Amino acid sequence: MRRLIFPLAVGLSGVVLLVGLGLWQLQRLAWKEGVLAAIEARLVAPPVALPPAPDPARDAWLAVAVAGRFTGEDLDVLTGLKRTGPGFRVIAAFATAGRRILVDRGFVAEAARTEPRPAGAAEVTGNLHWPDETDRFTPPPDAQRGIWFARDVAAMAAALGTEPVLVVQRAGTGAAASFGRPLPVDTAAIPNDHFGYAVTWFLLAAVWAGMTAYLVWRITPRRP
Repeated sequence: MRRLIFPLAVGLSGVVLLVGLGLWQLQRLAWKEGVLAAIEARLVAPPVALPPAPDPARDAWLAVAVAGRFTGEDLDVLTGLKRTGPGFRVIAAFATAGRRILVDRGFVAEAARTEPRPAGAAEVTGNLHWPDETDRFTPPPDAQRGIWFARDVAAMAAALGTEPVLVVQRAGTGAAASFGRPLPVDTAAIPNDHFGYAVTWFLLAAVWAGMTAYLVWRITPRRP
């Protein structure tokens, strides 16, 4: 029996640890589902007026409605869509109630990049968004071709002379209705892999338990 104490202790400790990690991931799963549900509810809530000083922490995902006009100034962010191919998100300057903000007007295919972009009066319904798309590997904007490689709200606002506020269009009227393909904000890009992690830890716990049982069987003395 003394020969079995150490392998049993190691085996049971490993199983407890791995099962604990699996249960922790299930707790994280419940938390993440709650976060996603709250975001989705905010995305489709009745739109409100644009706050005087939008805050990224407080007002992220907030549904808003703004009326004003597109000034004709915009930036192109390289992107692509499945079954459509490469193209650009068009980030445009929008004047509203004495302010200038950014509006993500949606997607245009690469072949349509040179087509006229309607400016003028519009009403836009969408969501406030401060996307986290840049890192140290993101190339700087290509000034010669007028192409950006990520939505950087602060840098784009500086380039177009607007507030660092981005409304991602969900619907619109006037000039907002006659251009591009809206790409409204959703939760598809927010990772939620906790269930898969939990399954992995539970499977590892089962394997660890099986290996422990096999080891104990191997070192248990046999009677002649």
